[in-house]
Amino acid sequence: MLKDTIIRLDNVWKIYKMGEVEVPALRGITLDIKKGEFVAIMGPSGSGKSTAMNMVGALDIPTKGAIYLDNHNIANLSESDLAQIRGRKIGFIFQQFNLINTLSALENVMLPMVFQNKPREERIKRAKELLEMVDLSERLNHKPTELSGGQQQRVAIARALANDPEVILADEPTGNLDSVTGTKFMDFLINLNEKEGKTIIMVTHDKFVASHAQKTELLKDGKIVKTIKNRR
Repeated sequence: MLKDTIIRLDNVWKIYKMGEVEVPALRGITLDIKKGEFVAIMGPSGSGKSTAMNMVGALDIPTKGAIYLDNHNIANLSESDLAQIRGRKIGFIFQQFNLINTLSALENVMLPMVFQNKPREERIKRAKELLEMVDLSERLNHKPTELSGGQQQRVAIARALANDPEVILADEPTGNLDSVTGTKFMDFLINLNEKEGKTIIMVTHDKFVASHAQKTELLKDGKIVKTIKNRR
């Protein structure tokens, strides 16, 4: 597997203005994530890990510094250009799942493909394949409120894979799951990484969850203070 860099943060700062006060959330982070890596970003509340996730996921732009995705600096792109890059390159799995309750499981998984202008027949076929992959082929027409937490998580995984992204970004992915379902989810992420070659970036405050990654970047006060190589 190629080990060249897919995402690089180069001396990235993010400073929020609260009235007359400037609050730095990130203080000069430099981070390389290579294709096929499984990386955890870990830190306590207020450490800057959510802001770091926003940078890595092209959800926000830095105050200073550069962010490279496939060697292209995306730090100064417009929101519409960032949205297109996110749609093609990055799949998101959020702690709250962020499913749309008025849509069925099938329609939720189809949604990201709408924004990439995929034909309807292709969207339906792909969504059915993904829901079958996560063992939800019997729940295609169920709405999120008719699914368990673990089932909702699996719909969220299928949706994240809809456009076959190179990178999966998971934000506190086990925060709303019981321990058994959380372990199954981590096994699924490892499978995506090892067998499908997906680059996985996971934001967490949980040491046990982070230990499933190949390496952990530990944040404190907006800086990377330690890189931990994990044994899997």
